[in-house]
Amino acid sequence: MSEPLPDSEAKLTTQQRVVMYRRMLLCRMFEERVYYLFLEGRLPGTIHQSQGQEASAVGVCSVLRSGDMITSTHRPHSHAIARGVPVTSLMAELFAKDTGCCRGKGGSMHVGDRDAGMLPAIAIVGGGIPLASGYALAFKYLKQPNIVACFFGEGATNIGAFHEAVNMAAIWDLPVVFVCENNKYAASTAVEKVMKVKHVSERAQAYGIPGETVDGNDVEITYYAMQRAAERARAGKGPTLLEIETYRFAGHSRSDPGHYRAAEEVASWKERDPIARYEKQLSTEALITPEDMAGFKAAIDRELEEAIHLAERDPSPKPEDCLSDVFVS
Repeated sequence: MSEPLPDSEAKLTTQQRVVMYRRMLLCRMFEERVYYLFLEGRLPGTIHQSQGQEASAVGVCSVLRSGDMITSTHRPHSHAIARGVPVTSLMAELFAKDTGCCRGKGGSMHVGDRDAGMLPAIAIVGGGIPLASGYALAFKYLKQPNIVACFFGEGATNIGAFHEAVNMAAIWDLPVVFVCENNKYAASTAVEKVMKVKHVSERAQAYGIPGETVDGNDVEITYYAMQRAAERARAGKGPTLLEIETYRFAGHSRSDPGHYRAAEEVASWKERDPIARYEKQLSTEALITPEDMAGFKAAIDRELEEAIHLAERDPSPKPEDCLSDVFVS
């Protein structure tokens, strides 16, 4: 297990905490708006949503600095928002428009913006893990003071790429934090059916690196755990396997009703909704008021409606664009 937070560690300011709350709210409202856009038939393709996992994305990405990089998964919207990818370019990408963050060629499962610090997401389960180690190797080779945060689900820890990439990062002390978002189900398969250890973080022992499991529905607990792991990586001490226990409220994808989960289980996790918990915490400490919360939600509504309005008017890629952005060896 990783060491406790040092007393000298910088604590979150009131402004940082309010910003994290608003960013989680933006993640949730973006996902909800996108869900209805698909129901209305206004968006192509499919989506994999992350309502309930906002504290993971925001807690981790709030630690990162300019120049750091994240890799993501087939469930990338909240990662992108938390990392600072503009909502307008995200929405345009989902509408398959040329103004999208990947010029309309990626869609929901492949959003990203290198300039914002996010490699385009990879829909292949575990596909981003080797790239994260490779990117971290580049940082170390070039002597850059940056790190990589690598998001993946617990299902990805059972594939070869996970073990190979984590082992490589461990033996070379690469500046990467492996962030396992354990939402308990790989598609419809419960984690206890495919893993003997109680916690994913226990697997860190096999590679001689620290592992830590935290409550991923508490954004501040997640933030401080990521802060410890990030500082270790920046200090040249190598990777950490950070397991964030959370839950997705929606099914695996928009075609999944989630009947494999008991209604009582879903209801129990919804009682631990990370946004509702943080609202209560900040309200109890008199850091935000009901008027503040209403103002945030109204402003986000306007931001999303403007993004949709722009995306619907933006141009689509041209047929000849299929030949651009293609790597030829």
